[in-house]
Amino acid sequence: MNLKNVLVFLIILTTVSINGQNASVTKTDSKKFDPATVLWYKQPAKIWEEALPVGNGRLGGMVYGRHDEEIIQFNEDTYYTGGPYNTVVKGGYKALPEIQKLIFDGEPIKAHKLFGRTMMGYPVEQMKYQSLANLYLFFNNDEVEDYTRSLDLKTGIVTVKYKFEGVNYTREIIASEIDQTIAIRITADKKGSISFGAQLRGERNDAHSNYATDYFQMDGLGNGQLRLTGKSADYLGVEGKLRYEAQIKAVPEGGTMTMDNATNTILSIKDADAVTLYFVAATNFVNYKDVSGDQQARVAEMLARLEKTSFKDVKEKALTDYKKLFDRVSLTLPTTENSYLPTDERMQKIQTSPDPQLSSLCYNFGRYLLISSSRPGTQPANLQGIWNNKMNPAWDSKYTTNINIEMNYWAVESGNLPELLEPLTTMVKELTDQGAQVAKEHYGARGWVFHQNTDLWRVAAPMDGPTWGTFTVGGAWLTTHLWEHYLYTQDKEHLEDIYPVMKGSVEFFMDFLVKYPGKDWLVTNPSNSPENPPEGKGYQYFFDEVTASYYFTTIAAGSTIDMQILKDLFSYYASATEVLGVDKDFAKEVLEARSKLVPSQVGKDGTLQEWTEDYGQMEKNHRHASHLYGLYPGNVISVNKTPELIEPVKKVLELRGDGASGWSRAWKVNLWARLRDGDRANKVFKGYLKEQCYSSLFAICGSQFQVDASLGMAAGVTEMLLQSQEGYIDLLPALPSEWSEGQFDGVVARGGFELDYKWKNSAVTSLEVRSNAGNVFSFKTDKKVKVLSSGKQIKVKKESKGIVNFKTEKGKIYTVEVI
Repeated sequence: MNLKNVLVFLIILTTVSINGQNASVTKTDSKKFDPATVLWYKQPAKIWEEALPVGNGRLGGMVYGRHDEEIIQFNEDTYYTGGPYNTVVKGGYKALPEIQKLIFDGEPIKAHKLFGRTMMGYPVEQMKYQSLANLYLFFNNDEVEDYTRSLDLKTGIVTVKYKFEGVNYTREIIASEIDQTIAIRITADKKGSISFGAQLRGERNDAHSNYATDYFQMDGLGNGQLRLTGKSADYLGVEGKLRYEAQIKAVPEGGTMTMDNATNTILSIKDADAVTLYFVAATNFVNYKDVSGDQQARVAEMLARLEKTSFKDVKEKALTDYKKLFDRVSLTLPTTENSYLPTDERMQKIQTSPDPQLSSLCYNFGRYLLISSSRPGTQPANLQGIWNNKMNPAWDSKYTTNINIEMNYWAVESGNLPELLEPLTTMVKELTDQGAQVAKEHYGARGWVFHQNTDLWRVAAPMDGPTWGTFTVGGAWLTTHLWEHYLYTQDKEHLEDIYPVMKGSVEFFMDFLVKYPGKDWLVTNPSNSPENPPEGKGYQYFFDEVTASYYFTTIAAGSTIDMQILKDLFSYYASATEVLGVDKDFAKEVLEARSKLVPSQVGKDGTLQEWTEDYGQMEKNHRHASHLYGLYPGNVISVNKTPELIEPVKKVLELRGDGASGWSRAWKVNLWARLRDGDRANKVFKGYLKEQCYSSLFAICGSQFQVDASLGMAAGVTEMLLQSQEGYIDLLPALPSEWSEGQFDGVVARGGFELDYKWKNSAVTSLEVRSNAGNVFSFKTDKKVKVLSSGKQIKVKKESKGIVNFKTEKGKIYTVEVI
């Protein structure tokens, strides 16, 4: 080989090597993020809804990830308008017999008006969840390179990375439950490269004439501290009683730190090697009746603890705390090339080519949101979880209980996060306070009742007007969650604790139920099917002379959802009395009443009826599918128990369509899963990603952000892969064809069982069971199985319909081999 040829060969070899290296780098870069657990993007958030959330249950933050003017918006979970108040109407029950008669006589509009005049709580609206603060970080970084923004669900850390003028910058944002702070860490790979200004800004509500006297004050305290103080707004005559304080504490490493003398609100840091910013905040809220807390002392205590630690320690403690919850469950579905694209691109690509691992990401995101917005001792996750950037948010960003808050907690038990139900359990207990007053004064009944909405102050009377306020089973629905917690955990102490709540709800309905004319049926009256107006005799849009507004009415007697919820409540209550060995005679009365509740009926159009009467649908594509509660999340209708109702249920879903709001689609995913149609559930899921989901994976309700569907989809993924509501465990009951193989570890089934299992070619190949309660393990299979525990074979008993079971001991692990 001559010299020329050698040079050519070397050039070719070098080119191949360089190109190979570049390809390798590109490949490595594209696959550096786990597609099941990392949301990532090539650009900052343009709008708040695209920002990435962090939260410690009490404090929430939304990170835009901007490289020039960063914004991190903060919330504190008790910051609402108003203060303790009561909306009970004394003597409202006196009008109840006339309201019931008007409904039975086919005069719903007259009943609607009378209910509004005599039984509505006042103020008719409730208090609003408020945005607390915005942290602005002013950088001089215009054009940057190699930008990425990510949220790692395995750690709960939001990371922003980019290169500016040859320097690589990294920002980490983490929420710590242990240290009660949201920490921002800014680093660079060149010393003395970090310079920025910081300002902590408050919010005022000027959007509504009913707001008054809210205020905030911004100032600097020296020593790297920015402070924001203020009070909540008065609203609808309810005085704003909340006081708050928020602070930023800056800890630079190297460089200089000064406060702007002109405004005393902008902190300037120059030429630092690294900087940590700690956000802390508190209000004077103690509980729904007490606002005597000292917000300043609370903030001072948090800062004093942080003075004694370092970011490294804060991060390590936060990770340990977070991972002990998140790492309990892992889900792996098939990965494709699209799985390694940025999250926003994946959401588009999945519409035309499979990316099952995106479903894993949504499942993990749902669990992440619950961990971040619902911890023991905090408020429950509201309509927006804990994240809200508005002073006048859609639907007040509070607690709507005709589907939304229930959906927030659908995955809490199966997702192996049972302690995160505590805020909801506490809220239900607190609702029995005014709930008992409402039962007595509005309905002349024992026990307690709660309607379709509440807020921080736990008001329980009807609100928003009779169209919505006549939903009397909101509390009953919430109570079923308390029973489900027992089914999953088998925690008898929990059942003893919540038994009075269950009994109080049952007592109310035992008094409230009335006989339906001409039938041996018991019904709720008044009632409604959220939020859908019937079409039939007496139902029409009408003008109310007192409010000078047009309305539609939903008021009726014995809506199907009422009957289904009460069938669950009454049977759950009777089961609870058996477990606890109490109130056996009363339980018999309850079961007798249950047998008289209106049975499921099929209308003339072949659909499951939504009301006791076969009314038409004023809105055929209505977002609610309330009369399908009994299929999911309830346990009244099923493929096995009520096969005659399955086609009528499917016709309802076909009539409603696959569209509507994000939460509506999440409900439909779960419903189709209960119908064992995984491909249809997957189709609805993809439509949700396309039309009702922000690139952040936050859900949309029409055109507004809500958190419920993001959480409800996690439950939907589980329902496709595991169901346990009928006394046995069914693995892969609604497996989409695209999910032909996978692994689900740590998922929990009713009866106190934790499962790890794999499948291939759409069939289970291995199963490991941890028995947390020592119950008999029953599951459905068409294969022969062998069960081992501690090296010994366990006797397996085969029942009918493919059900097999074996005895377990508490705390032991059982390996099920498929033969």
